[in-house]
Amino acid sequence: MESTPILSGYGSYGTANPGYAPIAEGNPAMFAPPVCDSHGPSAPPASMFDTVPGYEGTVAGCEGGYLPPPMPSCPAPQPQPGPAQSNWNIPSITEDTAREAFSQYASSKCCYSSAPVKDGVITNMEAYNTYRYRLETFNESRTTEWSQQPYNGQPVDAYTQSPPGPWDIPAKAPIFFQDDKQVIKVPNTSSVKNCHSCLGMGRTPCKECAGGGNKICWVCNGAGNRSSGDRCHHCQGRGRVNCSHCHGQGSRECETCKGKRQLLVFINLKVIWTNNLDDYIVEQSSGLHVVNLSKVSGQEMFRDAQYMVYPVMGFPDPNVVRAAERLVREHQARFSQTSRILQQRQTIELIPVTKVTYKWKGDSHIYFVYGNEFKVSADNYPATCCCTVM
Repeated sequence: MESTPILSGYGSYGTANPGYAPIAEGNPAMFAPPVCDSHGPSAPPASMFDTVPGYEGTVAGCEGGYLPPPMPSCPAPQPQPGPAQSNWNIPSITEDTAREAFSQYASSKCCYSSAPVKDGVITNMEAYNTYRYRLETFNESRTTEWSQQPYNGQPVDAYTQSPPGPWDIPAKAPIFFQDDKQVIKVPNTSSVKNCHSCLGMGRTPCKECAGGGNKICWVCNGAGNRSSGDRCHHCQGRGRVNCSHCHGQGSRECETCKGKRQLLVFINLKVIWTNNLDDYIVEQSSGLHVVNLSKVSGQEMFRDAQYMVYPVMGFPDPNVVRAAERLVREHQARFSQTSRILQQRQTIELIPVTKVTYKWKGDSHIYFVYGNEFKVSADNYPATCCCTVM
């Protein structure tokens, strides 16, 4: 019995499909050849990476935990009390300033009438001292991970000498209090390994055709003939066509090693500089919600920056003193364990808040003017209308 020729499939890595075999007249449509399921592992095995002294916890594909900095060889400088500040007063805003801020607020609302601004009479203005304490801790943390790239003859330096420790590698810090990061290849950790994705063959089975090199003809749906009974001209009656993704080879260049078959593996050190910020706003009795104050700036009355700051002393509001002591203690405990503190900065802002009482049409109403930007909050504006968007 005459055998039916089939397509030469993807039998092993690097073997190209020689093409379709001739088909005798009247042969039935062809079937897909069996496919060898020989995909390499999706992630590099742990055995692929060497054990490097000082980097035993380094893993591939993800960053390891933050590496604690070594103990300093000499005692760190002790924090010193910041400069004394005697003037803690907020100047009151004028009635004209309060009215102008109210006018801009009303004009920014499409449904607010300007009548309360024009005809309202200010009867009282109360200024409230509102303080914001802010602590910033600028720290440097380091983490490592195994990395890889196609091997193109790069230098290999593993085992030539011991690599420097993670905290012994120099890195240029950015300007204080600005986030940044830097990736540094650790010296003396580079070695060459066979690619784990293609098992060192340089090619992997085509995912579109499952390594067969061909796919079902979309014109005749694999029948080899049209509905009229005529032979399908798209696939020449075979029922299958060459895969356009791999050009009928059944395999494609390995995406991991780019066809080089080998990988240069090495340890990357990631240095991260982070500005960690916390602030505390004193609750004030004006009635203005504290959340509004987070969106405005105030007048900076106190600034202290050094390697490690000393909690604020002598401030007239005990709430600020307690908040400074708590945040300084928390920051130094939290960031000194897994990172190196480079600089701390603490500031105190005085945020102006004015409660304005005015009369309009015989009734009393209030609004607040706050921040250097003279923002306004008027929850119960007395002249609003319902807008309909057509």
